[in-house]
Amino acid sequence: MVRASEVGVNAVATPSVGLAALCVVLVAGTVVVYRVAGLGAVGVAPGAAVRAVGQLTVVALVLAVALSRLWSSVVVLGVMFGAAVVTAARRSGAGRAGAWVAVSIGVGAVATLTPILVSGVVPLTGVAVVPIGGIVLGGTMTATSLAARRALDALRDRHGEVEAALSLGFTDRDARLEIIRTTAGDALLPGVDQTRTVGLVTLPGAFVGVLMASGSAAQAAAVQVLVLLGLLLAQSCAVATTIELVARGRISRKAVR
Repeated sequence: MVRASEVGVNAVATPSVGLAALCVVLVAGTVVVYRVAGLGAVGVAPGAAVRAVGQLTVVALVLAVALSRLWSSVVVLGVMFGAAVVTAARRSGAGRAGAWVAVSIGVGAVATLTPILVSGVVPLTGVAVVPIGGIVLGGTMTATSLAARRALDALRDRHGEVEAALSLGFTDRDARLEIIRTTAGDALLPGVDQTRTVGLVTLPGAFVGVLMASGSAAQAAAVQVLVLLGLLLAQSCAVATTIELVARGRISRKAVR
């Protein structure tokens, strides 16, 4: 007898000619929409598709070896952390101040992954640590880059208000905080909305992945709750750290160009 979990994995996750053909159809459809609606260069979607296939093929080959040992899984997470820092620094416009962006992402990741791993709820195996660590790093990266960009934009656009606060006796840090504190909520909103609407509007990847692998909706829900609540902590710590670093002038566009 074939189990439900086997049906899900074999039907969806196994590479096949049918899967390749379907992917080609999806990309072709995207190209048509780009051309008809004038959304931009029609080569964007095929280029992104080819890049995704190439990157995921390499990642799959690496992970097949790396996940077999805990130490190699930690190395993989280290590479992912470095990529997250570079991406967040670029997106926020922090440039050379990316070293301070690393602090924000690191604070968020450590604050979340430490209790998750120490508790024993998630086993200390590569198969468990890398996926959850990757999700936490990805969400933290997004929140950090958004917080830094919004804060730096606010300081640029409302420079006169900063100067006014300084004239009233505020310190540099406090004057900047008065302007950028409200941007923190904007940076956290995507993560909060995702948590509020999970199961109603979306079924996130962790839920779908566990459901397909195990066939257990209860286990899938448990993993997804853990991931979402972990992301809330990671993103809030990262955003709070980012706002503080911007207020202190550690993350600034003056260091970019």
